[in-house]
Amino acid sequence: MRYADETSPEAATGPQPPSRAGGDEQGSSRRSFIKSTSAGVTAVAIGASVAAAAGPAAEAAEKGRPATARPLAVTPACSGQETPASIEGPLFKPNSPTRGDLITPAIRGVRLDLSGVVYDTACKPLPDTLIEFWQCDQNGDYDTSGFSLRGHQYTDSRGAYLLKTIIPRDYWGRWGQRAPHIHTQVQVSGGPLLVTQLYFPDDTQAYGRDFAALNAADRLRNRACTIALTGPEGGRYTGTFDFVIKTTV
Repeated sequence: MRYADETSPEAATGPQPPSRAGGDEQGSSRRSFIKSTSAGVTAVAIGASVAAAAGPAAEAAEKGRPATARPLAVTPACSGQETPASIEGPLFKPNSPTRGDLITPAIRGVRLDLSGVVYDTACKPLPDTLIEFWQCDQNGDYDTSGFSLRGHQYTDSRGAYLLKTIIPRDYWGRWGQRAPHIHTQVQVSGGPLLVTQLYFPDDTQAYGRDFAALNAADRLRNRACTIALTGPEGGRYTGTFDFVIKTTV
């Protein structure tokens, strides 16, 4: 079956991503986040200092994050190799809400708690990094009229993020049958934008689907972008994925 959202008008217009609070909401683009002014950089630095002094819980509340982001390992497992990029696809929507919990009453899929750290290519954690997430639901449908299963957040002072969502389902689109995946955009201020997609291990159990066959048939899938998954326990999976990005254009 072909989903209408794969051929929506948004695919032709090329939707633009959100800028940070205080920017031009109508004409913003990714570059509005990249090309921050010196005043903006100073404000971020001051804000980070205040949040650090107030403690993790206050910092999380200020940035719209859960206060339980995964702690940074003493010796980070970072290869220094940049996370592979992928296509954005036609279904990105700008101005998603700032949130780390995408679960709403209409969402009834297999739960997933996904956490990780964003590093630079020298394996240094990157605080205040913008991460955008969007995905389809338990039926293989994307919400193109609202913001269900869409949101963005900023990494905390340790470069960590936490996303509460569901395992997405496979669907048919312009590139054939897509394996379950989560779209992401990752960007530090002043750096290039990483657009990629996160996938699931072959032994993932959800919706009665054969993840191994779906993964093998998806020509866009990059195994280097596979989430490390544990579970399910009580019908819920726990996953980890660390991003490595460039910080200069």
